[in-house]
Amino acid sequence: MIARARRVAVRPPDADTGVLMETQIRAGTPDCADSPDRAARVPHPRRCAPAAATPAVLTVRTIDAAAHRAFLLAADRESVSFLQSPAWGRVKTGWRACSLGWFDGGRLVGTALVLLRDLPRIPAAGRRCLAYIPEGPTVDWFADGRGAADWLDPLVVHLRAAGVFSIKLGPKVIGRSWDAAAVRAGMADPAVASFADLPATTAAPQVTRLVEELRALGWRRRPGAEQGIADVQPRHFLRVPLAGRDEAAVLAGLSPQWRRNVRIAERSGVQVWRAPAAELPVFHAMYLETARRDRFRPRPLGYFERMFRELLAADPDGVRLYFAGVDGVPAACAAMIRLGRHAWFGYGASTTERRELRASNALQWRMMRDCIADGMDVYDLRGIGETLDPAHPLFGLLRFKAGTGGEIVEYPGEYDLALNRPLALALRIYLRRR
Repeated sequence: MIARARRVAVRPPDADTGVLMETQIRAGTPDCADSPDRAARVPHPRRCAPAAATPAVLTVRTIDAAAHRAFLLAADRESVSFLQSPAWGRVKTGWRACSLGWFDGGRLVGTALVLLRDLPRIPAAGRRCLAYIPEGPTVDWFADGRGAADWLDPLVVHLRAAGVFSIKLGPKVIGRSWDAAAVRAGMADPAVASFADLPATTAAPQVTRLVEELRALGWRRRPGAEQGIADVQPRHFLRVPLAGRDEAAVLAGLSPQWRRNVRIAERSGVQVWRAPAAELPVFHAMYLETARRDRFRPRPLGYFERMFRELLAADPDGVRLYFAGVDGVPAACAAMIRLGRHAWFGYGASTTERRELRASNALQWRMMRDCIADGMDVYDLRGIGETLDPAHPLFGLLRFKAGTGGEIVEYPGEYDLALNRPLALALRIYLRRR
């Protein structure tokens, strides 16, 4: 049971967080106490007309971390994110984390990790909080003829009873994708400014239908400063498929420039090694240097220490630390997060000096090789911008990641539902004025 947290001023949460809560959070009420009567599904006020064949009614209730993790490990890898793991909820400070499950009778058919945070001191607001489900929930949106309302109605009822006034979530379903050849063609075509201009290699009509259902239910996308809860998660990710491919096949998929850089690193004597969590201060010093150079707001060392502690407690191989350099002096570093047969490039950094060593290319190639050796299905390099414009500041990131020969996948993005519109609007104004 999670103890009641003190009220704190709301800051936009990290873009990679998520939390859910099941019942009331008023004085004297446990944050995640089970409330079966409130878990029952009721029609959403904006729900579309029901389908001719009505699927079984789903219920939502609290589940323990072990059941949650077991569901994620057994789920389709396409829909699973480490941001939805119970351990990730313990990484984030200032939030209350809780695992929820959707049940079809007695069968667990979906899960969500939700982060709750108290509303700042707005007059007459009472005890209210916002909820964020990053890259989730983990549900099969299209199973058994169900629609968005079948999944979201019981969730909304559950969170409303807990005092939630606004919900944000991001369905992790692939709407469109572009293979490596399509990405290279788009990057070389001056008439293509973004992925919106580039014909997709594959498209999923059911995801378009899901977005239409979300809108009909009152969920809205609020990009940029309008979003009100968190920095918007990227919609476009680059990942390298590994299932059924050996090292030679993945190497052949690298761009010619990437292969040259890997050879340059080898000739320069660059070595890549894994390091224990005790070496995080070395990683963090390089990370701070990267933040100054690239002008982004860095996280404190304590964040990474907590991340390694919690992820390693859940799985001894849940996160890895890598360094690359010459004679034991690192020039690049990275953290890899792993869940089941899926691996993610979490955080990376490099020194300003000795860029000619191409240590970052050697580092990523070693990480991919380790994933192949361990039988991983996917190595995910995480988000990129939507731009394909060479003049855009994010184009360099795309060029580096696309050099791995990976595919680009597009998700629907994050959607908000205001359960109390005045409070949701007040929060957005508050965050804009901070």
